[in-house]
Amino acid sequence: MGAFHAYDIRGVYNVDFDKETAYKVGYFLPELLSVDKVLVGRDCRTSSDEIHEYLLKGITDAGADVHDIGLSTTPMVYFGTARYGFRASVQITASHNPAEYNGMKVSRENALPVGFDTGLGQIQEWIESGRPCPPSDTKGKVVSMDIRADYLDFLRGYKGDYSGLRIAFDVSNGMASLFVRDIFGDAPSYIYEELDGRFPNHEPNPLVQKNVADLKKLVLETGADVGVIYDGDADRVMFVDENGRFISPDLMIAVLGHYFLEERGEKGIVLQDIRSSKAVGEYLAPMGGEMRTWKVGRAFAAHKLRELDGVYGGELAGHYYFRDFFYSDSGILASILILNVISGMKAKGIRLSQLISGIEKYRNSGEINFRLEDKKGAMDAVRDYFMKSEESTAYMDFDGYRVEFPQWWFNIRPSNTEPYLRFICEASSEELLQEKVAKVREILKEQFGAE
Repeated sequence: MGAFHAYDIRGVYNVDFDKETAYKVGYFLPELLSVDKVLVGRDCRTSSDEIHEYLLKGITDAGADVHDIGLSTTPMVYFGTARYGFRASVQITASHNPAEYNGMKVSRENALPVGFDTGLGQIQEWIESGRPCPPSDTKGKVVSMDIRADYLDFLRGYKGDYSGLRIAFDVSNGMASLFVRDIFGDAPSYIYEELDGRFPNHEPNPLVQKNVADLKKLVLETGADVGVIYDGDADRVMFVDENGRFISPDLMIAVLGHYFLEERGEKGIVLQDIRSSKAVGEYLAPMGGEMRTWKVGRAFAAHKLRELDGVYGGELAGHYYFRDFFYSDSGILASILILNVISGMKAKGIRLSQLISGIEKYRNSGEINFRLEDKKGAMDAVRDYFMKSEESTAYMDFDGYRVEFPQWWFNIRPSNTEPYLRFICEASSEELLQEKVAKVREILKEQFGAE
């Protein structure tokens, strides 16, 4: 049962989970969430149809009805869940993973995520204990439901004037294909906009730079002002500037401040994940943004943003969450809003690269993975070394540790699923950055045999 994780159910199909798992998830879900109907969508992966078939059979055998919206982006399922008052939903997807993967993202009322600690762990326990799944005397029914037009209208309501902007899109052969041309029209340049769950052109993960290479090339060839790339299920989006340079997604949290905090005047809390650049909060503070930091992942971020009634939030991985969108994430909505800002800046003579250079004040290591077994001991060793040798200005002990000092900070956190520690560091100069990274490598290799 290696497919049950902190945020969702995901793994290599027919290795980590199979159709019987999908059936049992469907069967147990109505009981878990005390519902008699479940909204279901799916992505275009080659295994999604079989998972869909068995998930629906499980739900209806449990006596609950299925409202099936068919092919959908993950945010479209969030929209349908909250807009139409469903208290349970499932999107069949493996998000940005390679084609052989698949999975399920589960939500409850108001599109709140169901993570391992809030229900998926219980389903795993029921499955592993061999709990029986007797068909209900009253079998549920499957109802086809078309919400595409409503969701498209919702997204279009945020669209600005892009007539002066040259845009290049890489749709990654993923689910954003359902909407991008209807929203942005025929003027932009598009690549890989055909739905194809084999992902023949590149894996649908824009954080891996080789997957962004074709978009960078397209931006330069077409003289675009900005490049936009979505992941497989369109809950994430990332950007390339007019020079073909990839923009760290956390910096776009700062860019969104121009829309929410300045244009709309919604002063208030903005949420970032524990890996985000210190520059983001510094940039937003003069606009009236109150930066809060929390754990990585939708299972945590969506809950926290709702709890804080934050205006919006974002993550280093390219997720952006909006109070306007039921405190949930949407790659397409994020791209609409960010393109609004970029268009407005261009009208003032400010290019995207110039906007980002005004935000990006520090040198960043990017996330570095260290393979080792004693994750807790290694995290403690790194934290203790620096906190004993320097005076910290901030300390956070959720999702690993984030320790800040006057000229630099680091976050070290364990992988939820692999024997890895993930480390990220930011400093005021390249020299200081390299010095700190080298010291961490030394500690982890000498004391814990890190690879």
